[in-house]
Amino acid sequence: MLSLGRWSAVRRVGKKSVLVVTATHTTTTNRATGGYTPSHLQKMDVPQPKILKTPLDVPSKLLMGPGPSNSPLRVHYAMMKPLLGHLHPEFTKIMDEIKEGLRYMFQTQSTVVCCVSGTGHAGMETTICNLLEPSDVILVAQNGIWGERAADMARRHEADVRVIEKAAGDVFTAEEIEAGIVKHRPAVVFVVHGESSTGALQPLEGLGELCHKHGALLAVDCVASLGGVPFYMDAWGVDVVYTGTQKVLSAPPSMAPIAFSARAMERVKARKKPIRSFYSDITWLANYWGCDGTPRKYHHTGPVSSVYALREALSIACEEGLESLWSRHQSCAQRLYSGLEELGLKPFISDPTKRTPTVTTIRVPDRVNWMRVTKYFMEKYRVEISGGLGPSAGQVWRVGLMGYNCTLDNVDLVLKIMKEALAEEEKLNSKL
Repeated sequence: MLSLGRWSAVRRVGKKSVLVVTATHTTTTNRATGGYTPSHLQKMDVPQPKILKTPLDVPSKLLMGPGPSNSPLRVHYAMMKPLLGHLHPEFTKIMDEIKEGLRYMFQTQSTVVCCVSGTGHAGMETTICNLLEPSDVILVAQNGIWGERAADMARRHEADVRVIEKAAGDVFTAEEIEAGIVKHRPAVVFVVHGESSTGALQPLEGLGELCHKHGALLAVDCVASLGGVPFYMDAWGVDVVYTGTQKVLSAPPSMAPIAFSARAMERVKARKKPIRSFYSDITWLANYWGCDGTPRKYHHTGPVSSVYALREALSIACEEGLESLWSRHQSCAQRLYSGLEELGLKPFISDPTKRTPTVTTIRVPDRVNWMRVTKYFMEKYRVEISGGLGPSAGQVWRVGLMGYNCTLDNVDLVLKIMKEALAEEEKLNSKL
């Protein structure tokens, strides 16, 4: 069957309508579908993938590494709710409810509290690209991989990056940070609260006041710590803080909750050049999340089902309360420390006051293959623990106690498996 193509047109010529054919193609009837198939289509080189004809197969595992953590069933059920449009009033109401939950978690009354659609790295990128213009000085307190990543991102935005360093597992004193500020005169100071590559917990109290005294803003990475240890954005003078949904909050990885202080927003509005990333522009994000008092405009399509999940995860966290959350994480971490000591294992960070309870780093003993131990956990029990990362790679195991997974039963299970795995290592070594 011959049909006229889409390039055919009817044009007016004088008093007559004339059919002008500028291009045509033929179509053939597809009896199987009742539709039409353009005959000019080439043969497809890539066939339908056979693997996608099989059902999705996802095993159940207990994720006791540094993240992500498992999610409660309530969170999974929330994701099954019907999709809404990303600007429907029912959806923006859920966004507003999330903001209230985040204000509680961050302990802030800031107006600009929202989420970046992306993981913790997206929160870091948003912090860097909004606060810094080319040649602005940022001081990064680097004691693990996340300080390294922040410095890398800042250099890509052509900031003047200055770094103060501590050994992996150590933390900075206020005096050391102030000395760095006095020396480098930064516009922004960046610190990591819970350094998941080493298990270190950076003290923050007093740092905001110290930064402001010298005309700098304080930006804090709380991806691995928020909800597991005390954090007070307003009381501690933090200007920008971000976290991830997949750690203590125990929602799927997909968003980076973030908050900007009024002081930080003043700096953003005083920029001489546009924010380099449209996607990470906090002024657009604040508008989309209903933070600026003006009608919401389309910025991007929010991850609707992930927003449902975060709303439910925040509901669970708020039901328990921050004091209980902090206490539970500390109690489980203490149980883990005691059990590891009984097994003859040593913590990577000897000073307990410098450890975050959310991620425990354990020194790998001599003559023990760290990878074989993690493999034993996974293959025999489908339990994940991780090796080191960045400066701790090859030296430690990392055990995460975060949110839904932070229970005494899970601690006891990890200790049981570790005992077995070490016994297997001993057997192997005896044969050598």
